[in-house]
Amino acid sequence: MDIHWFESLESTQSFLLEELKASRLLPPVCVGALSQTLGKGSRGNSWIGVKGNLFISLALPRSILPKDLRLESSSIYMAFLMKELLYSYGSKTWLKWPNDFYLGNKKIGGVITNLMGDTLVCGIGINLIAAPDEFEKIDITISAYDLTKAYSALFKNLPSWKQIFSNYRVEFENSRDFFTHNNNEKVALERAVLLEDGSLECDGQRIFSLR
Repeated sequence: MDIHWFESLESTQSFLLEELKASRLLPPVCVGALSQTLGKGSRGNSWIGVKGNLFISLALPRSILPKDLRLESSSIYMAFLMKELLYSYGSKTWLKWPNDFYLGNKKIGGVITNLMGDTLVCGIGINLIAAPDEFEKIDITISAYDLTKAYSALFKNLPSWKQIFSNYRVEFENSRDFFTHNNNEKVALERAVLLEDGSLECDGQRIFSLR
């Protein structure tokens, strides 16, 4: 996978989407920046951070993703790949359903996924160097570029959704003290049922993880 690295971008996600639409970049491809000035997180929140934190976006053709992966479960899949990579470096980061990286009870980053035709576009932000108030930074030392290279290399031989889900369903228990959002409403995860496709059943509602 090609990596295009920049000193600064307003948003790796917006930049990548524009380049894809203009056919100046083609998937699979990754865009990263040392700093980001107008980044976006879940539900339209900003994700800016400081120089040296991780700001990357990837575009992946559907054809290279596991055949048993429902695109609605892409946030969990992409996030758990990163979480497992961080674990291999000694981090205690865990994944709160469906797309937030946590250390203890504080968020350190997250994933957003969008579909553009047959292309999955995924943005990832992680506090590697510093974190705003009420957030936390990661518990290992690694550069944003080195982490990006290691993550991009994973796409040469991807595990199946079944493999990812069998590990994640155990970790999901850590999410029960938290809540998620559905149609801008908070939904407690205490009694949620995690289904085989990564969606949740909460109070009679089915909530998917794509966001």
